[in-house]
Amino acid sequence: MFISSAFAQTAPAAAAEGGLMGSLTGMLPLVLMFVVLYFIMIRPQMKRQKEHRAMIDALAKGDEVATAGGLLGKVAGISEGYIQLEIASGVQVQVQRSAVSQVLPKGTVK
Repeated sequence: MFISSAFAQTAPAAAAEGGLMGSLTGMLPLVLMFVVLYFIMIRPQMKRQKEHRAMIDALAKGDEVATAGGLLGKVAGISEGYIQLEIASGVQVQVQRSAVSQVLPKGTVK
Protein backbone atom coordinates (compact mmCIF):
# COMPACT_ATOMS: atom_id res chain seq x y z
CA MET A 1 0.00 0.00 0.00
CA PHE A 2 2.27 2.75 1.24
CA ILE A 3 5.59 1.05 0.46
CA SER A 4 6.36 -0.05 -3.03
CA SER A 5 7.31 -3.70 -3.45
CA ALA A 6 10.69 -2.79 -4.98
CA PHE A 7 11.65 -0.70 -1.93
CA ALA A 8 10.43 -3.41 0.46
CA GLN A 9 12.61 -6.00 -1.25
CA THR A 10 15.80 -3.91 -0.98
CA ALA A 11 15.37 -3.04 2.72
CA PRO A 12 16.78 -6.35 4.13
CA ALA A 13 19.82 -6.09 1.84
CA ALA A 14 20.54 -2.55 3.04
CA ALA A 15 20.21 -3.65 6.67
CA ALA A 16 22.65 -6.55 6.12
CA GLU A 17 25.31 -4.23 4.70
CA GLY A 18 25.33 -1.94 7.76
CA GLY A 19 24.72 -4.80 10.19
CA LEU A 20 28.31 -5.24 11.40
CA MET A 21 28.95 -1.54 11.79
CA GLY A 22 25.57 -1.05 13.41
CA SER A 23 26.22 -3.77 15.99
CA LEU A 24 29.67 -2.35 16.83
CA THR A 25 28.20 1.11 17.22
CA GLY A 26 25.47 -0.32 19.44
CA MET A 27 27.99 -2.05 21.73
CA LEU A 28 30.31 0.96 22.04
CA PRO A 29 28.39 2.65 24.90
CA LEU A 30 28.33 -0.62 26.84
CA VAL A 31 32.08 -1.09 26.44
CA LEU A 32 32.75 2.52 27.43
CA MET A 33 30.56 2.15 30.56
CA PHE A 34 32.53 -0.95 31.61
CA VAL A 35 35.87 0.83 31.12
CA VAL A 36 34.72 3.81 33.20
CA LEU A 37 33.33 1.47 35.88
CA TYR A 38 36.65 -0.37 36.04
CA PHE A 39 38.72 2.78 36.56
CA ILE A 40 36.30 4.43 39.00
CA MET A 41 35.24 1.48 41.18
CA ILE A 42 37.02 -1.83 40.60
CA ARG A 43 40.65 -0.69 40.36
CA PRO A 44 40.64 1.49 43.53
CA GLN A 45 38.94 -1.31 45.50
CA MET A 46 41.60 -3.80 44.43
CA LYS A 47 44.30 -1.32 45.47
CA ARG A 48 42.72 -0.90 48.95
CA GLN A 49 42.51 -4.69 49.37
CA LYS A 50 46.17 -5.06 48.45
CA GLU A 51 47.21 -2.37 50.96
CA HIS A 52 45.09 -3.97 53.72
CA ARG A 53 46.59 -7.41 53.03
CA ALA A 54 50.12 -5.93 53.21
CA MET A 55 49.28 -4.20 56.51
CA ILE A 56 47.95 -7.44 58.03
CA ASP A 57 51.00 -9.40 56.85
CA ALA A 58 53.30 -6.81 58.45
CA LEU A 59 51.69 -7.02 61.91
CA ALA A 60 54.19 -7.68 64.67
CA LYS A 61 54.08 -8.22 68.42
CA GLY A 62 53.79 -4.88 70.22
CA ASP A 63 51.94 -3.06 67.43
CA GLU A 64 48.95 -1.01 68.52
CA VAL A 65 45.90 -1.65 66.39
CA ALA A 66 42.22 -0.81 66.01
CA THR A 67 39.79 -3.52 64.94
CA ALA A 68 36.70 -3.25 62.77
CA GLY A 69 34.61 -3.79 65.91
CA GLY A 70 36.17 -0.79 67.63
CA LEU A 71 38.60 -2.54 69.98
CA LEU A 72 41.93 -0.82 70.60
CA GLY A 73 44.88 -2.74 71.94
CA LYS A 74 48.41 -4.05 71.60
CA VAL A 75 49.26 -7.19 69.70
CA ALA A 76 50.38 -9.73 72.32
CA GLY A 77 50.70 -12.76 70.06
CA ILE A 78 50.31 -13.76 66.44
CA SER A 79 49.19 -17.06 64.95
CA GLU A 80 48.25 -18.07 61.41
CA GLY A 81 44.79 -16.50 61.19
CA TYR A 82 44.37 -14.87 64.59
CA ILE A 83 46.08 -12.37 66.86
CA GLN A 84 46.02 -12.06 70.64
CA LEU A 85 45.05 -8.48 71.42
CA GLU A 86 45.72 -7.05 74.88
CA ILE A 87 42.92 -4.55 75.43
CA ALA A 88 43.67 -3.88 79.13
CA SER A 89 46.33 -4.90 81.61
CA GLY A 90 46.05 -8.68 81.84
CA VAL A 91 43.00 -8.88 79.52
CA GLN A 92 43.60 -10.53 76.16
CA VAL A 93 41.12 -11.34 73.43
CA GLN A 94 41.59 -13.35 70.27
CA VAL A 95 40.51 -11.70 67.01
CA GLN A 96 40.89 -12.58 63.37
CA ARG A 97 43.76 -10.90 61.58
CA SER A 98 41.38 -9.61 58.91
CA ALA A 99 39.42 -7.72 61.61
CA VAL A 100 42.32 -5.30 62.09
CA SER A 101 41.33 -2.10 60.34
CA GLN A 102 44.40 0.03 61.04
CA VAL A 103 47.72 0.12 62.80
CA LEU A 104 47.92 3.03 65.25
CA PRO A 105 51.02 5.10 66.08
CA LYS A 106 53.01 3.93 69.11
CA GLY A 107 51.73 5.36 72.38
CA THR A 108 48.11 5.71 71.28
CA VAL A 109 46.82 2.91 73.51
CA LYS A 110 47.58 3.38 77.21
